[in-house]
Amino acid sequence: MSTEAESVELVGEEIIGNIVRAALFATLTGAFAYVSIPNPLSPVPVSLQVLGVFLAGAFLGPFWGSVSMALYLLSGAVGAPVFAGGSAGIGPLFGYTAGYLWSYPVAATVIGMIVHGRGTLHNPDSVGTVRLALALTCGTILIYSLGTIGFALVQNVGLIEAFFLSAIAFIPFEILKIAAAIGIVRSDVAVAA
Repeated sequence: MSTEAESVELVGEEIIGNIVRAALFATLTGAFAYVSIPNPLSPVPVSLQVLGVFLAGAFLGPFWGSVSMALYLLSGAVGAPVFAGGSAGIGPLFGYTAGYLWSYPVAATVIGMIVHGRGTLHNPDSVGTVRLALALTCGTILIYSLGTIGFALVQNVGLIEAFFLSAIAFIPFEILKIAAAIGIVRSDVAVAA
């Protein structure tokens, strides 16, 4: 008596690959959070987390970039030390930096939509530098808009004061992060991956 067994694939290889890439970019964003230095002009520290958001949106596209940042927030909420300076838990998700953190999935979506358009994902290196810079700038504006609103609500200050404390003080750093993200996307290492 012989029996035949067929392999049943419950989840496709493409989906598994996308989940792994999303987890990788969530981890990268958490690692970037450890590069956190005090900003003398603001109580909000300067960190490289936004660089992770930029790269997730550019490389993973709107859907998986957003999933990646949602995984990042979830991992921090359950206790992984992935928020600025190695903080963790739900406190940062409701503290004065909450607006920034909650904006990450949305910003990754916007960046991915501008970089990749409505079609299928393609190599972000094939996108023009102006379009890439526009995508990252739009992501930055979104992050700092929501960050300013969150800061104003939690710190009980006006939007103008919050804007100066939580957005203006970061412009030079964000320009450097945009340049770094463009450099990474354009690098031979990124193309090989």
